[in-house]
Amino acid sequence: MLGDTGRYATATAALALLVLALSGAMLVARRQGGWGRWFAPIKGPWAGRWHAELARVAVVGLGLSALTALWMTAATFDLLPVDEANPAMPKTVSGVVGLSPADMAALQGTPVADLRELTFPYAGDATDVFTLTTGAGTGYVDQGTGRMLAWQAPGAWTVVGEWIYLLHTGDGAALWGLILGLAALTVPVLSMTGTLIWWRNRQSRPRLAGMVAASTAETVILVGSEGGTTWGFAAALARALQDHGQGVHLAALSSFAPGTYKHVRRIVVMTATWGDGDAPTSAKGAQERLTMAAPLAGVPLVVLGFGDRSFPAFCAHAEALEAAAKAAGWSMPMPLDRIDRQSPQAFARWSRDFGKGIGLPLDVIHQPTPPQTTALRLVSRKDYGESVQAPTTILRFALPGAGFWQRMTGRGFGRFRAGDLLGVLPKGDTVPRFYSLASGQADGFIEIVVSKHPGGLCSGQLLALRPGDMVQGFLRPNPGFQPDRSQAPLILIGAGTGIGPLAGFLRANQGRRPMHLWFGARHPQADYLYAEDLAAWKADRRLTGLHPAFSRMERRHYVQDALREDAEAIRRLMAAGARVMVCGGRDMAQGVRDAMTDILLPLGLSPAALKAGGRYAEDTY
Repeated sequence: MLGDTGRYATATAALALLVLALSGAMLVARRQGGWGRWFAPIKGPWAGRWHAELARVAVVGLGLSALTALWMTAATFDLLPVDEANPAMPKTVSGVVGLSPADMAALQGTPVADLRELTFPYAGDATDVFTLTTGAGTGYVDQGTGRMLAWQAPGAWTVVGEWIYLLHTGDGAALWGLILGLAALTVPVLSMTGTLIWWRNRQSRPRLAGMVAASTAETVILVGSEGGTTWGFAAALARALQDHGQGVHLAALSSFAPGTYKHVRRIVVMTATWGDGDAPTSAKGAQERLTMAAPLAGVPLVVLGFGDRSFPAFCAHAEALEAAAKAAGWSMPMPLDRIDRQSPQAFARWSRDFGKGIGLPLDVIHQPTPPQTTALRLVSRKDYGESVQAPTTILRFALPGAGFWQRMTGRGFGRFRAGDLLGVLPKGDTVPRFYSLASGQADGFIEIVVSKHPGGLCSGQLLALRPGDMVQGFLRPNPGFQPDRSQAPLILIGAGTGIGPLAGFLRANQGRRPMHLWFGARHPQADYLYAEDLAAWKADRRLTGLHPAFSRMERRHYVQDALREDAEAIRRLMAAGARVMVCGGRDMAQGVRDAMTDILLPLGLSPAALKAGGRYAEDTY
């Protein structure tokens, strides 16, 4: 419609799409840890996860569409070789004019779907002819008789052009056309999720006034963060170094590129851990590049980890980076240090030690911004365990309202599942405590299981709540502890409050996936959590098998004992592709791991191997 201007615009858009497709594919490969893990499960916040899920499927269709569009544009502007496809001009024509094309046999026998081009004869020239081009070749049609005067099949370049046309349009290949259409439909979704990822990254990274380029910086600070709090500590350190005249460059750990640090005197890595020891979003691919990069001579590398000791993978990503750096030969004058629960005091102590190492008097105080919370109202509670001196309560809170934007972005309580974490800020403290959710958004309420810890500030306040009381809470996704979407059997193992998320999985099992629960408690009349619900779920087949174990009966029986007794049944389930999910205390999880090691030995399997393959997940505390 716009002539050459439109063609140039289309070519520019196709080139942009091709660049996006190729660079996006490389980013997905880096996020996954290499091209060999292209289809491995994707973890992380929902926006980044869905962006990568769609991208790795749609990239083939989008890339081919862009590439074929560029080919067709080049052919239009005669930038590609052409075949001598036109047959020799016939020596004799009828010399008659005026026959309607509708009456020409050669044109009537050509399906419109095959037509590529029809060139009309010059007006008034009785010696000229119609030139007909289809996917099968080119021919001349007499304008007086409508007969085909000459025909020539296409050459190699024309055949290639026809395949390019089919790949671009799907014309003549309905399934491929459907695939192309679905790939095109991902573009607006990818645009939305990509914009959301960009905005979140922009908001989470503090602006550092006076920051110098990486090529001129004396100190390069690289940050691995998921929720953004680690950026605050990094910025505080950067400003303190600037106050001493240092040129500082602050960037995401994923941008690690030692070859560009021309004047660097030290590299500081400050990283949190995501999920079960994984790299946070802003650190994707850094460990692989650290392993492959040649160490900079005379440049020390310092690693500082951030995490929460209540999680088993405390600072696991920082530990992995330190191990990779040592193996690669980097100079590491300071041992790995860890900051527990964003402690300002621990960070100040570390900064003083770091300052001594570089000859600067540092004492960096940074008070992290408390997470944004929502008031949650308790609607009911169910108490257990008093008779065995282990007070435990199932607390159910009303689901707060979520606006459209919260539902779209997953902010607030707009989207959550059983197994995600509820962060609770106790009164008089800024450090949140986390509890696994026993409910999902579809259930219409927020439910957690809490036991009293001696001297526990948060657990004491929660167990003192009465219906109508309020607490301040927020959500944290926990993608590393979620059932997969298959119909393979699920082995759920828990003890005490660890039954919380497992009960949530059972409650949500509307598809009646085979789920088997091994649950440990003290006494059936004291702390048999969810006893009535478990019976109901077993009756309606959401729960396939129930295997309780009680440790305060005449016969002391722990959950690992129950597993060993059912070893043959467990082996049958594992042979059928079952996945194992364990939730509870660390000692219990270790006992379960030992029992499963013995049980799985005849199958040539182990918890470690299953975990590496995504079939063994733990959520322990």
